[in-house]
Amino acid sequence: MKVYTTLLIFLWLKAFYIDAHNIFTPAIKPDTAFIPGEVLTYQIRYGFIVAGLTTFSLSEVPFGDKLVFHARAIGETTGLASTIYGVRDIYESWFDKESNLPYKQIRNIKEGHDRRYNEVTYNHEDNTVNSQVSGIHQVPEKILDLISTFYFLRRFDFSKLNVGDVIFGNMYFADEIFPFRLRYKGREIIRSRFGKISCFKVCPVVEVGRIFKTQDDLTMWFSTDHNQLPVLLKMEIIHVGSVLLKLIKYENTANQLGFQE
Repeated sequence: MKVYTTLLIFLWLKAFYIDAHNIFTPAIKPDTAFIPGEVLTYQIRYGFIVAGLTTFSLSEVPFGDKLVFHARAIGETTGLASTIYGVRDIYESWFDKESNLPYKQIRNIKEGHDRRYNEVTYNHEDNTVNSQVSGIHQVPEKILDLISTFYFLRRFDFSKLNVGDVIFGNMYFADEIFPFRLRYKGREIIRSRFGKISCFKVCPVVEVGRIFKTQDDLTMWFSTDHNQLPVLLKMEIIHVGSVLLKLIKYENTANQLGFQE
């Protein structure tokens, strides 16, 4: 299993079931939960094995005639996993500071001897994307890329949801459109290396059978403070077991983290 899979699988598995609860195509909060200079580091674990690290960094850069966010995510294997797989995946996104919609993305993959590179630009006026690899494609309105989705979810107001409600969106990844659906499960206290953190609990709606045994085998927790940091992602994968993506370091967050006594 590659490092980047732990970041993507909860978004690019196609959902097959939605229950009778409300479905939201969410608007984001006007006040941002992140600022330029923020750096988040996650550790990837397969059971007791530390397999890799993923780092998200955010800056503000000019893009055309405006200032936009530039986010960069680097996922790479460490230790024995690095010897076996030799993975270093880089994803970049330039997205709007207000709408969070992407203007451009880069996917730069190194996995052993495999190399893949692509740049995609977004035209939200006519709802098209232009891929260096495959050309121009029609896409749904307000489509996101991988990294802008990560920050988009941090700006969504979970407090407006009832337990069981579903968030809906679309993402363009690897020259395909991937709808994603996330079911809100309420609040929960998560123990982290920094202390106890109150979190919103969200379960992506996944297909049971190929990778997961149940619909609750993939869960994400976002802090309930104003940063809405992704604190933990947990997967129970058939033939693999528990896979964790844990926040182990944060720098230059927009607000103080809220800890529980």
